[in-house]
Order: sequence, then C-alpha cells, then structure tokens
Amino acid sequence: MAREQKPTYGGQAVLEGVMIRGQNHMAVAVRRPNGAIAIQQRPLSTLYTGAIRRIPLLRGVIVLVETLSLGMRALSYSANVNMEDPEADPDSEVESEELGKGAMASMLLISFGFAIALFFLLPLFASRPFEGVFGNDIVSNIAEGAIRLAVFVIYIWFIGRMPDIKRVFMYHGAEHMTVHAQERGDPLVVDAIRKYSPAHPRCGTAFLLTVMVVAILVFVLVPRDPLWWMILSRIIFIPAIAALAYEVIRLSGRYEDNPLVSMISAPNLLLQKLTTRQPDDDQIEVAVAAMNAALGADAHSPDAESDGDRLSMTDATSGGC
Repeated sequence: MAREQKPTYGGQAVLEGVMIRGQNHMAVAVRRPNGAIAIQQRPLSTLYTGAIRRIPLLRGVIVLVETLSLGMRALSYSANVNMEDPEADPDSEVESEELGKGAMASMLLISFGFAIALFFLLPLFASRPFEGVFGNDIVSNIAEGAIRLAVFVIYIWFIGRMPDIKRVFMYHGAEHMTVHAQERGDPLVVDAIRKYSPAHPRCGTAFLLTVMVVAILVFVLVPRDPLWWMILSRIIFIPAIAALAYEVIRLSGRYEDNPLVSMISAPNLLLQKLTTRQPDDDQIEVAVAAMNAALGADAHSPDAESDGDRLSMTDATSGGC
C-alpha cells in the first residue's frame, strides 16, 4: 500500500553539520568550533519548486542538478564555519563568503567530470577485452556494468576509511534518523530519534546504486562501435539514466512497506552501512536544528508545495566525500 502523500524532507551531511531541503527553503546547521550551532536558511529557486519539478523523468534531472548545487553551497558554508576561531563569541554572527556563480559552475563541472571519468569511462575501457565474445557486445556491456558497480563500492569503502569522512558519515546517519522521526510525526528530540535506523530508502547512496543498475540495462544493447560513439553514449545518456533512477527511488520510498519493494530495496539499504555511522547525541542535535529551521521556514511560506519526494543526499561526488 502506498504511504499517504505528504511533504517530506531530505538532506545531506556536510562538514560537522547537516543540510535539510524543505518544500520552499533549505537550512544548514553546523557545529561551530566554540560548540554553538550555526544555522543558515535560504529560499529555494523556483526551478526546484515550480511545476517543472513535478514532470515525470524531467524531475529526476532537476533533482540531480539541485542536489549538486545545494550541496556545494551547504559544503561551502560548513567549511567557512569550521575555519572559525574556537574562541569566537557563541552569540556572534558567523562570517561566511558566498560561493559565486563562476565558482559554483566550475565546481559542478569538476564534480561531473570526475564522476564521468571514474564511474563511466574507466569501466568502459576496462571492459574492452570482453568485446566480441559470442560475436556481440552484450557480454562486454555487462562486464562494463559489473566493473562500474565494483568501482563504485570500492570507492565508497575507501573514502569511508578516512577519519574526517567517518564523521561526515555519522552526520549522514543523524540526518537519516531525524528524517525518519519527522516522517512518522515523532518529537524531534534525541531520545525519540535514537530508535531509528541510520539507513533510509531515499538516500543518495541508494540513488547512486540505482543509477549503476539502470546504466547496465540502458547500455546492454548500445553498440560499442565506433569509438567516438561508445564514449559519447556514456556521457549523453547520463541524464536519462538519472531520470529513470529517480523514478525508481521515488516509487520505492512511496511503497517501502510493500514486501516486494522491500526486497528490491535491500541492496540499497545494505550499501548504506558503508556511508552511514551511528551518530552521537551532539550530531543528532545538529540534524534536529537543521530540520526545525527548514520546517519553521516552510511554515511561514505562503506557497509551500506538497510534492514531497526529496532525496536524502550525501552524494559521493559532492558531499565532501
């Protein structure tokens, strides 16, 4: 049975903090070096909240762009907070520099370029020895997909061993647990949130894993000749793959109590054991501060929309990972 549709919230872990994406606003809460919690709120662009955001398939591309854009801004803010003097007055304003459009565009291009090279082009060329097996490209395309999955899992495992990233993954867990509590109407306090799992079906890790699986299905029958088309196809099909993956995640979140959907979603939740950690109470408090700020901002918004399908994103290419 489908869960009752209502506005839902997703987010992303940042450096010593959490970003929550609401209906019309985003909020970032970051633990300052002096122990206080800094909070930044901002309204969302109409590109991310308007009618175009509800068009099937197209909304998946919008969500991908939105996640990277908001994630970059949230990371920039959290980095500024972390560079603050530990002796600063807890009641003082946090001084932070806005990320310019040029810098934002450059960082997005670098992120996309890195992701395309590592997760699409590397597996493509690594699978070339399998070309021509059984007289077609099916085996080499399947091998490419298997290599892509392996590279993705190894990458997540490797970065998760870095001390700073371990703390980001703890905030990732705090964000998920807080979202669980908000979705079920529980009080947003540490004791009530502690009972929830740090895994969530709408996680960005689940989205990325779904992208890898959908890519196998999309590319399995795509010809590998000529060389320029083989490379170009792995780039131009990315928006379509992201759009399809988003629809899959959207449905799995809506029908997460269905036994069949739960079985299909099991690998996504299992993979989150690599990208989440049990948070401490202080980290949950930061996630709660971000959630309350987003809820409060939306409550005062006259045109809060209720599409309610936010991805909870700690993306490996943009989430400080």
